Formats: sequence, structure tokens, C-alpha cells
Amino acid sequence: MKARNAQGKLQKPLTGGVPIALAGASLIALGSGALWWPAKSMLCVSDLHLGKSERYARAGGATLPPYQTQGTLLKLESDLDAYPASTVICLGDSFDHPQAPSELAKDDRLWINRLQAGRDWIWIEGNHDPGPLDIGGSHRTTLSVHPLFFQHIAAPDHNGDIMGGEVSGHYHPKARLKTAARTVSRACFLLDRQRLILPAYGTYTGGLHSNHSQLQALMGAGAVAILTGKTPQIIPMPRSGTDR
Repeated sequence: MKARNAQGKLQKPLTGGVPIALAGASLIALGSGALWWPAKSMLCVSDLHLGKSERYARAGGATLPPYQTQGTLLKLESDLDAYPASTVICLGDSFDHPQAPSELAKDDRLWINRLQAGRDWIWIEGNHDPGPLDIGGSHRTTLSVHPLFFQHIAAPDHNGDIMGGEVSGHYHPKARLKTAARTVSRACFLLDRQRLILPAYGTYTGGLHSNHSQLQALMGAGAVAILTGKTPQIIPMPRSGTDR
């Protein structure tokens, strides 16, 4: 499959992703956890949680690897090399706490600035990082790009017929898959007729299993989970009381 960007130029083959449709928009759910919108040359990621390992260390909690931020930025750089987006949407909780942007190591801050160069970079407000971010790009509470509507937390009463397809994050959804050898748990996208919930893109972010009541209440009949990883896979969304 060959994709074209907004200017009609051929881009690299779209490998490692699953084609999906939402409100008439043709999208690609990438194995990395990013969402690629070829027609808009737009890459969307959610819940980077940059600075999480530093916050845990200060609080005396569980010790996370010190390269948590670098691992997330390296993955993002790799996706942008493969999918050269003109617009990047960071869908909230990009930073793990409000002070994290100012506490970034100089090299990591410069790394983000290099990724932003030449791109329309949009930070969507999250519950961990409300308010403007002094690190380049623009800051929004929500964003509408017809026919999609982007916000950090899914609205229980979202009306897709009025607002368009909703794209959100926040819940870090995961799903289990039983194989002949074992049961594996992977971060996943959740998709139904009117909304898409992205997995957490950040390293060591944890997650909420898709049969949790909060996610069950949000997703409609016929919802599917798209498991991330080297070979993304679509499965029916596990329902309450199941352990797929």
C-alpha cells in the first residue's frame, strides 16, 4: 500500500500498521501506538508521560529506568522518520507533571526542539499537564480537524454525528491475547463507530485492561482492540467478565 501526503507526494510504504476508518477518515493504527493520518500528513501520539522516572525517584517510589524519557523520544523520532508528518498532535499527558518541561535535561529539550522543527506541533492539554507548555509548539485544550475531534479524555456523551469521530487517550488501554504457548498483554487502541482511544505511547506507563468497567462504558457494540507491537493485530474488544 502506497500512501500520499497532503501534497500528493509518495511516502514510504505503510508497514507495521492496521488501516482503520473513523467518521469517514482513513487512518493507520501503528504498532508503536501512534496514529497516522495520511491525508493530513498528521501523526498523533498520546500519554508520553515524559519526566515520569524523575518524579518517581523524588517521591521515593518504584525506581524506573533513567532513560524513560529518552526511550520515548527515540520511538517518536523513529516514527517521524518513517512517517514524515507535517503536523504532530500530542494528545495530553505528554509530561508526567506540570514542572516536567522545565526539569528536562538540556539534551532532551533540544531533542524535542529538533523534532518540532518545520512541523506544526500541537500539545493538547491533559490531566497531568494542564496549561501552556514553554517548550515550543502550540497549546490547545481540544482540536477539531474535520471530520475528527481530538481531546485527552473521552466524553461519555460524545455525539459523533454532530462533532465527528472522537480521538482521545488517557486510559492507557491494554488487552490480553491467548496464544498456544502463553497469554500476552499488550497496549492497544480501542475503536468503535464514533470514537478511538489511543494507547499510552510513553515507556513504562502501565495501562488499564479493556474489560475494565470504565472502558466498557465508553465503547459501543462491535468495538475492537488493535494490539500494538511488531505485528499489530485486531481482536474483538474483550467484554466485562472475560479474560481473553
